[in-house]
Amino acid sequence: MTLLIVESNPQLAALWRRHVERQGRTVRVAHDQAGAVSALRDGGIAVVILNVLLTDGSAFAVADYASYRAPNVRILFVTAASFFSDGSIFNHVVNACAYVPVATPPEDIAAMVEHYAAPI
Repeated sequence: MTLLIVESNPQLAALWRRHVERQGRTVRVAHDQAGAVSALRDGGIAVVILNVLLTDGSAFAVADYASYRAPNVRILFVTAASFFSDGSIFNHVVNACAYVPVATPPEDIAAMVEHYAAPI
């Protein structure tokens, strides 16, 4: 199982990557929409950690592409904003599985990846 982290902040992406790799997972990182779509096009992605607020591109375009290209890919959204705090993101993104603050401890993010990467 490969995890794709889509995060504009390289330091934050690296922090999450280290925690997930400690659990033996393969991790790819993209910092923008184009990189994320390229990674999804290559295949093999099971879970995506996706920041709602990308600096370059649209998180929703990435999620839409994932649901089209690989409908079983689960999207774990993170954000520093209060958008969708009512849970409505689950109405807009069919493969959304979680929505957490960007300040969530990285070990908790890694645990969620393990949970959502488990076979259904």
